[in-house]
Amino acid sequence: MKAHAIRVYETGGPEVLKWQTVELPDPGRGEVLLRHTAVGLNLADTYRRRGIYPIDLPDGMGNEAVGVVEAVGRGVTTVKKGDRVGYVGGMPNDAYAEYRVAKAAPLIRLPRAISDQQAAAVLLKGITAQYLIRDTYRVKKGDTILVHAAAGGVGLILCQWAKALGATVIGIVSTEAKAKTARRNGCRHPIVTKQASFAKKVRDLTKGEGVDAVFDSVGRDTWEESMKCLKRHGTMVSFGSASGKLEPVDVSATAGYGSPYMVRASLVNYTVTPEETNRRARDLFRAIARGDVKVRVNQKYRLKDAAKAQRDLEARKTTGSTVLVP
Repeated sequence: MKAHAIRVYETGGPEVLKWQTVELPDPGRGEVLLRHTAVGLNLADTYRRRGIYPIDLPDGMGNEAVGVVEAVGRGVTTVKKGDRVGYVGGMPNDAYAEYRVAKAAPLIRLPRAISDQQAAAVLLKGITAQYLIRDTYRVKKGDTILVHAAAGGVGLILCQWAKALGATVIGIVSTEAKAKTARRNGCRHPIVTKQASFAKKVRDLTKGEGVDAVFDSVGRDTWEESMKCLKRHGTMVSFGSASGKLEPVDVSATAGYGSPYMVRASLVNYTVTPEETNRRARDLFRAIARGDVKVRVNQKYRLKDAAKAQRDLEARKTTGSTVLVP
């Protein structure tokens, strides 16, 4: 069958995203045909487009979407025709498409209480937040944490969930409007700055002690300043590269920051098996059901306008979660 999809033939700006007609095969063994109803937009998509995260060209784009199973291939027993499902990773980049052939094993069956657009907005970002605060650094009552891009998709979920766990959240945002958004979502102390100059304010807010953990999705531009915010034996969590790849770290020099723990967290290492992915998704769904995490779709774009959506995302014109609608 024929369908429309985004294709990428070279790395570069949003203009390299091409809306084209593609031919889809029938689903093979262990595969299904999905009709996408909502597609997630993530910063990682822009990293792949720009070549920060290498991809084999030509390629599709995106690894998070929600849809309906239209047909199943041989040997598929975990889902059936008509099921509402979502996915994060676990297959080639091809979420920016009206239809796709997908592996059945990584698919996540969705609870009725969550709409397709909510699921597309929260699955990747929510599972990312889940592994960050449950495993990478286990946030607990009484902790104080620093969240970068606190009004972004992952940031807003981190702020809400960490507050529900009893932590105090300090957040970095770029505008007063985003500060208000972050505050409404559990960030007690939003710091407005477009420069990497926030450590003194964080130290003042913590009476000189520093924070238990930093969750940094920005990368190169904020690493050094983030390290200055940690308390002794604090944990530095890097999970994104919005400003570019980190420079090599002189580990011996980090002793001056109180011998912190450091980790580069990546979704792929926390969703190794379908069972692990589904376990994290169920934890996320429970947090949503309790009201600890509220899912808000703040922006919607037509899938064919994915280039504009990525351009706005990179220009910091968006807040929270964005979905692409086929």
